[in-house]
Amino acid sequence: MDSRETIVAVATPRGQGGIGVVRVSGREAGLIANRALSANPEPGQIKYCSFLDSNSETIDRGIALRFQAPNSYTGEDVLEFQGHGSPILLDLIVRRCMELGARPAEPGEFSKRAFLNGRIDLTQAEAIADLINSTTESAARSALRSMKGELSHKVEELVEQLTDLRILIEASIDFPEEEVDYLSELGVLQRLEALAGQFDHVQSCMQQGRILRDGIKVVLTGLPNAGKSSLLNVLAEQDRAIVSSLPGTTRDTLEQIIDLDGIPMEIVDTAGIRDTQDEIEAEGVRRAKRVQEDADMILLVVDDDTTDQSEVEHLMSSHARFPVLLVRNKIDLSGRDQSEDLMEVCISAKTGQGIRNLKEKIKSAVGYAGEQEGTFMARQRHVDALSRARISLDAGMEQLRLNQAGEMLAEDLSLCHRALAEITGKITSDELLGMIFSSFCIGK
Repeated sequence: MDSRETIVAVATPRGQGGIGVVRVSGREAGLIANRALSANPEPGQIKYCSFLDSNSETIDRGIALRFQAPNSYTGEDVLEFQGHGSPILLDLIVRRCMELGARPAEPGEFSKRAFLNGRIDLTQAEAIADLINSTTESAARSALRSMKGELSHKVEELVEQLTDLRILIEASIDFPEEEVDYLSELGVLQRLEALAGQFDHVQSCMQQGRILRDGIKVVLTGLPNAGKSSLLNVLAEQDRAIVSSLPGTTRDTLEQIIDLDGIPMEIVDTAGIRDTQDEIEAEGVRRAKRVQEDADMILLVVDDDTTDQSEVEHLMSSHARFPVLLVRNKIDLSGRDQSEDLMEVCISAKTGQGIRNLKEKIKSAVGYAGEQEGTFMARQRHVDALSRARISLDAGMEQLRLNQAGEMLAEDLSLCHRALAEITGKITSDELLGMIFSSFCIGK
C-alpha cells in the first residue's frame, strides 16, 4: 500500500438501495471534486449537485461532501459522493474517479490509513468491523464502546502506571550512587500489586467482550430420543428440527444461531449416539462426534425418565475430555426436582420447565457474567496479549519479592509493556526513553 496514492471505493453494500456512497481519500480528492462535480463544496460543507463523467454529462445527482486533512476519518483529504444505490451508477462514479487519478482501495484500506495517520488505534479499527458484523444488540453496544476508545483508554491507563513504575526502576538501576532504595521507599511492590488488580479487572471485561464478539458454539449430544431436537426448537423459539417419537430422526448436524441474552450462540443438533447398521445414520453419528471437537460446550441430553444412573455415568465419562453440561430432560415424566450441581440441569423441553436455569448455567459455564456498564468489545488477540502482559508482571513481582532484582524486574516490565503495546498498535520503547530523561535530572 502506498499512502501517497488516492484511493476510491463504494462504501455501501453491493446491491440496489435507496442510497449509495462512493468514498475517495488522498491528495487528489480536491482535483476529483473539481472535475467530477457540477458544484464543488468547500471542506466541511455539503452540496447537492451533479456527478459528471469525462464529457461533463450527468451520471447521477446527489450530495457531495468534502473533508480536509487532517479533519477526516482517514486523516487525509476525503470526498464522498452520496447518490442513488444503483450498482451501475456507483461503478460509473468509481470509474470516473479512477480516470482522474484514483486507484481502487484495498480491503480495509480506509481504516488502515486512519490508523497510520493517528486518527484511530488498532482496537478502534477492529471495533469498526465488529460493529458492522454485530449479531446482537449487546454486541453492537460493546463494539460501539470500543470504537469510541473505551478499550484503548483502559489499556492506556495500565500503560501510564506501568511507565511510571519503569521510570522509577530504571532510575534505581542507573544511579546506584544515590544510595536511595527507590524500590522500597516508593512502595514499588505495593504499586505493582495494585496494578495487578487493575489488570484483573480489564482482563475480566475483555473476556466478556470476547464472548460477545465471537459468541459460543454449543453442541447437543446424547442417546437417540432424548429430546435434543425438541430442546433446539425451544432454544431457537421456532420449529427448526423435526421431532418424532421414533429414535434416530436426526441424521445430520443442524445448526441454528440464537441470541442467548446478548451472546451470539450457535447451537448444533446432532444424531443420537448409538451403534447402528443404517449407513446414513452411522454417518450422522460420525459427524456428531466430529463436531464436538470444535464446541465451547456440550449439552449432554438424557431422557431422565428412562436412563438409569449407571448409563448417565457412562455417557459422562465418554465425554470427559469436553466441557459438558448434563441436561436431564423430560422431568415432567420423571418428577425430578432441580439439581444443585453446577454442571447439571433438569428441564422439560416439552413444558419449558428449567429452560431459564439452563440458559443461566450455559452462560456461567462459559464465563459470561452478563453485559455490564463499560463492557467493551474485545478479540482473542487482545485477551492473549493482556494475558502475556500479566504473566510478565507477575514474573517481575516475583523477582522483586524473592531476589530484590531490579534489573530482572525492569526486563519483565519491558516485556509487559510490549505486550500491552500490541493491543493498541503503539510502539513505546523510544517514548519511554524520552520520558525517563525528561522526568529525572541526569546532571544531578
